[in-house]
Amino acid sequence: MRLRLFLATLQSMTRIPVPARWIQGLELDDYKRGIVGFPLIGAIVGAIGGGVFILLAPWCGFPLAALAYVLALALVTGAFHLDGLADTCDGVFSARSREHMLEIMRDSRLGTSGGLALVFIVLAKVLVVSELALRGLPMLATLIAASVVGRSLMVLLMYRQRYAREGDGLGNLYIGRINGVQTATTLACAAVMVMLLGQGNGMIALGYTLIAVLLLRAYLHRRLGGQTGDTLGAAVEVAELVFLIALL
Repeated sequence: MRLRLFLATLQSMTRIPVPARWIQGLELDDYKRGIVGFPLIGAIVGAIGGGVFILLAPWCGFPLAALAYVLALALVTGAFHLDGLADTCDGVFSARSREHMLEIMRDSRLGTSGGLALVFIVLAKVLVVSELALRGLPMLATLIAASVVGRSLMVLLMYRQRYAREGDGLGNLYIGRINGVQTATTLACAAVMVMLLGQGNGMIALGYTLIAVLLLRAYLHRRLGGQTGDTLGAAVEVAELVFLIALL
């Protein structure tokens, strides 16, 4: 059951193919128990992106390898989190009512704020990853840790929050449905994995990132009255970037 739940969660958060027979028998309500697998899913995604960076850096230099790393993350996740970031920025920076902001976030068209957010996050990640490589950090471990932190701290936007819009959605499987034990376990697993990856300043960077995500959670709750699947994706992208910047 636990393996099936992990594989189902992996399928929902990435584009890694999982045969349907491996996850048969799970109900949608079971998915909320899969959050404890978020750190491991982050490690898998980070290992793929970090592997691309390590393979390409000797051939094309750090900046292009960093760009390939960002592209690899987008491909392995279906750009799911980037889409959430863009939609969230289009909504919350529209200066409209709460209801109108949520409608804008549901719109599949990309607005100016969302486009600027995508440009900023991609450029920022490329620059920061390149700088970290120039400083001689162990890049595979560093990039794995960033993905672990990003996907683990996302649970802070699920715990004791409400789903901001009416109806169903992927975020509604998790938001307001997880308990304190699940949240604490997920965060503890992330902290242990960061330490095992040998990040000298990793725990300090994790602390800064935790504060940043809590501030983001409070801001989004005030603007939207809760969280959505889009804001969860935005939290992943923000957490990854803040963690990498904090390592500097």
